Amino acid sequence: MSDLIPALADLRALQPAQQPQYEDAQAVETVLAQLRRLPPLVFAGECDDLKSRIAAAAAGRAFILQGGDCAETFDAVTASSIRGRLRVLLSMSVVMTYAAEVPVIKIGRMAGQFAKPRSQDIEVRHQVGLPAYRGDAINGFEFTAEARRHDPARLLRVYNASAATLNLVRAFTKGGFADLRSMHSWNADFVREAHVSARYEQLTREIDRALAFMVAIGVDGGEAFRTVDFYASHEALIIDYEHALTRIDSRTGAPYNVGGHLLWIGERTRQLDGAHVELLRHLRNPVAVKIGPTARPDQVLALADALDPDHEPGRLTIISRMGAAQIGRALKPIVTAVEATGRKVCWSCDPMHGNTFESATGYKTRSFEDVTAELDGFFDVHAELGTWPGGVHIELTGDDVTECVGGVVDVSEADLAHRYETLCDPRLNRQQSLELAFRVAERLGQLDRATDFTPLDF
Repeated sequence: MSDLIPALADLRALQPAQQPQYEDAQAVETVLAQLRRLPPLVFAGECDDLKSRIAAAAAGRAFILQGGDCAETFDAVTASSIRGRLRVLLSMSVVMTYAAEVPVIKIGRMAGQFAKPRSQDIEVRHQVGLPAYRGDAINGFEFTAEARRHDPARLLRVYNASAATLNLVRAFTKGGFADLRSMHSWNADFVREAHVSARYEQLTREIDRALAFMVAIGVDGGEAFRTVDFYASHEALIIDYEHALTRIDSRTGAPYNVGGHLLWIGERTRQLDGAHVELLRHLRNPVAVKIGPTARPDQVLALADALDPDHEPGRLTIISRMGAAQIGRALKPIVTAVEATGRKVCWSCDPMHGNTFESATGYKTRSFEDVTAELDGFFDVHAELGTWPGGVHIELTGDDVTECVGGVVDVSEADLAHRYETLCDPRLNRQQSLELAFRVAERLGQLDRATDFTPLDF
């Protein structure tokens, strides 16, 4: 391993939080040796391209849409599931781009998001305690001792599932599925009586007319209308896995993680002297860090100094996940402090994780109204400070699940049992995701922004 990458033993010595506890150390080393020999899932040049686009978002010339499952599962690595999530993200992107007139950078929370931090190590059911389910990368969801055992062989399945997902995403985004003329089919089996679907169809008809006009006057948008650039991201949680997929780029001699274009550090693992910060500060990928309502400005400044010491455009995204009730109070001093350094980070909002509660019917859920309230608070802070709200980070699915209450489809707590399918956190369904996209577009349209961009570049 290169001197540019910290040794795995040194990272382990930092006692990283939220790690699997394996029984067989030799089995772990065997798996890691196999992972180190496998080809990259993404390429360094793609990571550099994404970094330049994030720099545009930080400068007020673009907006990031980052979304996908709370935690991917091996069973959901199917063409229909991947297509469904991609379709929702493409639909949301079109709404934001056309309604707000701003380029949208499309980043999937997919092809690597197979692990989740947990608040408790042990789950108890009927007075039986077993290790908590930490995502398919670590153990199984079934409540048995064998399924809940932490198994290092699952890391190889993560790699293979991620490769399959990326292959299909690339085929979809470059092979015609992402063509703007396919907008109607993206929405084909949405609930037709819902207001948000009618609003989306009206927007697509407007775009159809605009495209027809361009063709009539001899303007051909070329590949920009037929394909999209799509990037993969995940939380860099399992240190062993992320270290094994960190390689030295042959072009530049610099270290990149080749398991995803963008990696983020979660709220539970952002310790300044921890292994996650230590590993990611060496990478040349664009990176992000999530901050909750207890984060202090001095802590965020220290993280920014560690992860982006050179003030590199596009290098660092700070994702707030404060909760609707906390966002106005907690975010403003942090944005003020970071902006005062002259560093231009990209500011993004995760309105999901700070708004989770247990329903009266016993389901872990989120209120769509709380999600939109946090987004509004995020936009309000940036409008007051004159800074640019650069992105949104959403947990969503391509299916018509009933996991988050509210929205135009008016999912009630009683409805949660109908199609509650998540194994971890509740996700927005397709209708709620589109409704959210229109809300983001409205807020973006109210802002002053830099105008020196070429939409076709995105």
